[in-house]
Amino acid sequence: MKQTSSNELIAANRELWNKRTAAHMDSQFYSNQEFIKGKSSLNEIELSLLGDIRNKSLLHLQCHFGQDTLSLQRTGAQCTGVDFSDTAIDAARELNTQLGLNARFVCCNVYDTLKYVQDTFDIVFTSYGTIGWLPELETWARVIAESLNPGGEFVICDFHPYVWMMDEEYRNIKYSYFNKETIETDTTGSYAAGKDLHPPMKEYGWNHPFADLLGSLLREGLQLEIFNEYDGSPYNCFPEMEQYEDGMYRFKHWGKNIPLVYGIRFRKVK
Repeated sequence: MKQTSSNELIAANRELWNKRTAAHMDSQFYSNQEFIKGKSSLNEIELSLLGDIRNKSLLHLQCHFGQDTLSLQRTGAQCTGVDFSDTAIDAARELNTQLGLNARFVCCNVYDTLKYVQDTFDIVFTSYGTIGWLPELETWARVIAESLNPGGEFVICDFHPYVWMMDEEYRNIKYSYFNKETIETDTTGSYAAGKDLHPPMKEYGWNHPFADLLGSLLREGLQLEIFNEYDGSPYNCFPEMEQYEDGMYRFKHWGKNIPLVYGIRFRKVK
């Protein structure tokens, strides 16, 4: 039997995200009309790690259709967003023009960023639902390190590896924390636009324990500055969640007993 390559799986995921983009833009989850009117798509978790970004250059990896990139641009940074979905990048460019901003958007696989973006940046940023789409992190970490200016910062906020150990109902452990195998799922919808969004398609994902995430960046010479874990999520994007008084969402059946999100900041010291 022929073994499917990582590039083929990434291409299948790209087709999936191309299918999702229009529905995401129209979804209540993304509230795009409120965003256009001036609402920021950013959360306190990432804002606290980023700090004052005015007049700084920023590279946003896996930016989808650009809401966070453009929110960062509105905040005062000069932003470049990268995503592998051409449909999403086209939508981001249209939003950029509609809002009268001057962010730049580049369509490429995150692994190939250095081929398409030759600039270096004060900040590299990525958030929420990113590295689970990447088969390996060594190339990713090299892209980050080589994209940073000396003294520059890398900030990542994402869902905790514990979340991806669970089954589709997020009630029981299904995968080992150290799972190295590709996770193949049949899907007809998304976290933002519900079920029956498109005919059944394959979705491919990969789990990455913290040893792999942190280790890949440390091996590139980046210095760990902040590592935070949170028992809630700023997004209502999983089944059976409820919002608490602090504004965070948690599983009804897990409450505050499990980690849902992390936030990390690295610095390039040389």
